[in-house]
Amino acid sequence: MTERDVFEYALLRVVPRAERGECFNAGVLVYCRAKSFVAARTYLDETKLLALDPEADVAGVRAALRAVEGVCTGGEAAGQAAQDDAGRRFRWLIAPRSTVVRPGPVHTGLTTDPEAEAERLLGLLVR
Repeated sequence: MTERDVFEYALLRVVPRAERGECFNAGVLVYCRAKSFVAARTYLDETKLLALDPEADVAGVRAALRAVEGVCTGGEAAGQAAQDDAGRRFRWLIAPRSTVVRPGPVHTGLTTDPEAEAERLLGLLVR
C-alpha cells in the first residue's frame, strides 16, 4: 500500500459585495507539510460574479486570484513571502482579510499526491 500524507486545504471564496454576504468558490489552496507542497488552483466563473454584482471588477478579482497562485509558487511576484517555507505561505494565505477574495475554513485529508489532490478538489468544489 502506498503511504499517504496528511494535507490541508481551504477554499478561496469570492465575496463581491460584503454587505450582502453572498459568495462562491473560485479556488482551492492545498498544503502538504510532508512534501513541502503548497499550491493554489483557481477558476473564476465570471457569470456568477456578474450575477452577484453587475459592477464587479472582474480584472481585479482575477488579479487577486493570480496573486494567491504567485505566493504559492514563491516566484518574484510573491514578494517577501517568496523566502518563506510552504507552511508559512499557506498560513499567511488562509489568514482572514477583509477582501473580495477570502479563504474559507481549513479542512484535512490524506493523499499520495498533493498536486493531483489540488486538481481533484478544484473540479469537485469549484468547477
